[in-house]
Amino acid sequence: MSAHQDRNFDDLAHRFKRNVYDRLKGDIRLAVLERDLKEFLAAKLYPEAGAEVTKPLRILDAGGGQGQFSLPLAQLGHTVVLCDISAEMLKLAQANAECLGVTERVQLHHGAIQQLRNDELEGFDLVLCHAVLEWVAEPRQLLAELVALLKPGGYMSLTWYNVNSIIMKNLLRTNFNKVIDEDYQGYRGSLTPTWPRRHEEVTGWLQELPLELLCESGIRCFHDYILEPGHRGNEPGKQLTLELRLSRQEPWRSLGRYLHALSRKSLA
Repeated sequence: MSAHQDRNFDDLAHRFKRNVYDRLKGDIRLAVLERDLKEFLAAKLYPEAGAEVTKPLRILDAGGGQGQFSLPLAQLGHTVVLCDISAEMLKLAQANAECLGVTERVQLHHGAIQQLRNDELEGFDLVLCHAVLEWVAEPRQLLAELVALLKPGGYMSLTWYNVNSIIMKNLLRTNFNKVIDEDYQGYRGSLTPTWPRRHEEVTGWLQELPLELLCESGIRCFHDYILEPGHRGNEPGKQLTLELRLSRQEPWRSLGRYLHALSRKSLA
């Protein structure tokens, strides 16, 4: 893969499912995202127990992979367009949609996010872009495209891989040369991103766009730093409770493996 080419996960789709989504780390990620969206979009996104959505939202899952977050929203009655450049990821998303019984409310789109407006896909109420920014060569362009796809007053949920988490992990493992050399990129075949992002870098790009920042959270603020792998599954309920509690408190938020920013597009 070229150093200036967006990452395609055809070769790693099944590893993502096994190593990220089917473990406690995936549960923590989904819990933080759901908590943040419920705080600001509860009435629009989540119907009361036993009720149906009265005004379904049009949702884009940009670089959505297997649809772990967006497909349950389709179960609630919303319509979802899931876009990804990986055909293998889309096969897994199709299987997940069939399992959840939501294929009639889900459109799978094979292609780059940057191409969506050319394909006449825009006017979304909510755009999800989770764990994509760190894999693309032109992140500022990508963010501008995402905002253009939103309706005025629409919401964008953005997560990105936090370079602080790699620095801390290497310090704890005494990999001091990697920190001195600022060598944070993953090796070929690794799940460590090509371009881990700095918080101030991404928030600076967001400030250039017609967006109001609603909240920021850290995702997996301590779970990934538990040095003994066999202990990372200990007392999952308590881990989840503490991850949610610490996710918006400093210094823990800034150490999250991922950072989440929820924003609203200007009505103007």
